[in-house]
Amino acid sequence: MPDAPARYDDAFMDGLRLQGDEPADTTVEALFTGGHVARFNTLMRWFTTTGQPLPDGLPEPARDYLNATATAPDWVDWTVMEEARRFFIDNDVHISTALSFASMPACYLVPHVARLLSATHSLDYPSRRMAETGQFTVYLMQPDAFEAGGRFLPAAQKVRLLHASIRRHLRESGRWPEPVAICQEDMLGGLMMFSIQVLDALHRLGIHITRQGADAYYYAWRVVGAILGCDPATIPPDLQAAREFSDRYMLRHMGPSDEGAHLTRQLIDLYEQVVPGTLLDPVVPALIRFLIGDTAADWLQVPRSRWDDVVKIAPALLGVIERFEDRGPWAAQASDRLGRLVAHLELTSLTRGRVMHYAIPEELKADHGVAATTRWTPPPPIVAP
Repeated sequence: MPDAPARYDDAFMDGLRLQGDEPADTTVEALFTGGHVARFNTLMRWFTTTGQPLPDGLPEPARDYLNATATAPDWVDWTVMEEARRFFIDNDVHISTALSFASMPACYLVPHVARLLSATHSLDYPSRRMAETGQFTVYLMQPDAFEAGGRFLPAAQKVRLLHASIRRHLRESGRWPEPVAICQEDMLGGLMMFSIQVLDALHRLGIHITRQGADAYYYAWRVVGAILGCDPATIPPDLQAAREFSDRYMLRHMGPSDEGAHLTRQLIDLYEQVVPGTLLDPVVPALIRFLIGDTAADWLQVPRSRWDDVVKIAPALLGVIERFEDRGPWAAQASDRLGRLVAHLELTSLTRGRVMHYAIPEELKADHGVAATTRWTPPPPIVAP
């Protein structure tokens, strides 16, 4: 696999903003030009597992694309991928918490990303966004994820086409202020939010993880990035490079926006509905504020409450759980089973027991224009006297 560039300067990042995902973009263009989108979506509802024969009547461009993207990259180290799977199993509840209350709000901190999420029918509902993210991660971490019968690769193939269709809609309608929507820079930025920023959230929660486990988890997301259409030559090759890219990306783009605040409010409302009763409702915004920090939380208009201080003891409580796991294999096994149950119940409540399908939207919401947003400029560095 090629090494990523040594420095992520503005010139390099600006170049990434001009690039999409050529194989997926070409396929979607052919589907729309040929009037095949509705038929493709209908047939794809029945194509859900690796190794499953492609349905009859599939348009030829789609068949070619699905055949060309049906396998993982040839450079994948499957030993490391298994380490990543074990890391996920051992920390599934914590990772789910980080994805829900750190990664998703981090996406909303990028105004043009928040605006884009508000511009599509399929992404207009927070339960759908969270369910698709959770389901995708669960598919990735199954033992058979890349084998016959696995659900991850077909889901990834559909996500690429979904992104390509959004790029096409915004380009054709003239509703995107830049040449390419969901460009390579934003795709890599999203990859950082679901990888290194999850690891950051685990650290804030006081979860004890090994460097080997963190490396393996990030490696798995490098593989995911390549499968989702990121140029392998630009994916940060290790945690240090990922940190540099992530910081650079956020400093270039993060800031307050009405759309980001609205999406965050939807997210908070969603989880307040998932948790029975109202007593624990303030825990959700308090946990978001704890994981992303006060400045970011204020930008997203996360409400403050008396729980803001209470949530800060979360690392101590999680430490008690970890000490229980250390009492022996039986305790660790019981904790893992409980964690899988909690994660399963959370995902089931979001999906309502349904399998989420990644269909190509035939149109975007007519009432949403996507206008340029003011880029936040970070303050100059403080020079020590």
